[in-house]
Parts: sequence; structure tokens; C-alpha cells
Amino acid sequence: MASFPADKERSVAWRHIGAASELSRKRCRLMYSPLGPQSDVCLFFAKGEFFAMDARCPHAGGPLCEGDIEEADGILRVFCPWHDYDFELRTGLSGTSLKQQVHEVKLEDGDVYVKHASCLSLQPFPVHQKT
Repeated sequence: MASFPADKERSVAWRHIGAASELSRKRCRLMYSPLGPQSDVCLFFAKGEFFAMDARCPHAGGPLCEGDIEEADGILRVFCPWHDYDFELRTGLSGTSLKQQVHEVKLEDGDVYVKHASCLSLQPFPVHQKT
């Protein structure tokens, strides 16, 4: 019988998201995970650079893709639209004790890739109903 490392360790890989020329047209794109909303990721484009972080605020689950992005002292931050918690796009650090999970992003041959434990899609995954 084969033994495998934990699912997260086993499946973390570079996930192809799409063409940078298309993705850079919007400030934020929600990338869906088949693992459910708790694993969805925001892909931000700000100041000519892509950033990725978990889509739900760790405070109360607010949608970070709907938050404002502001720059102060050269640091880009997204503000949760529900309670105004802020997170640095590059590190996930906050002015509070909270920290948001960030994901590596790379550009290769004009395409954007995000390192994540599941495949990611710009379209929601179909919901399978139990019978």
C-alpha cells in the first residue's frame, strides 16, 4: 500500500490562471477552488503587479475581492469591506494581530500562475448534489 504526504503538501503546485494581458484589466478576480469557499483566492492587480491571497477575511469571512486597495508608505493594502480590517497584499500582515494567507504568483510566457493546494478557476465549480 502506497503512503502519501498530507493532501495539502502533496498537491501544492503552480496553477495556471490565464493571460496576464486579460487578468490585468481588473483590480481583483475571484478564483474558485473545488475545496469550497474557504479555499477561494483573490488575484489582485495593483501598481503593475499581481498578488494572491485567500479570499475571505480571517476576522469574519468578509469578501476581500470587494475591498478597497490603498497605498501608504509604499505598501499596498486591501481593506475588508465588512469591518475595515487591512492586509498587506505582499505579506498578508495586518495592523491587527490577524494575518491573511498569501500565495506566490509568477508570470511565465505572458501567463499568470498561482501556487495553491487545489486547482483554481475563474468560474465557479459545479455543485454536486447528493442523492
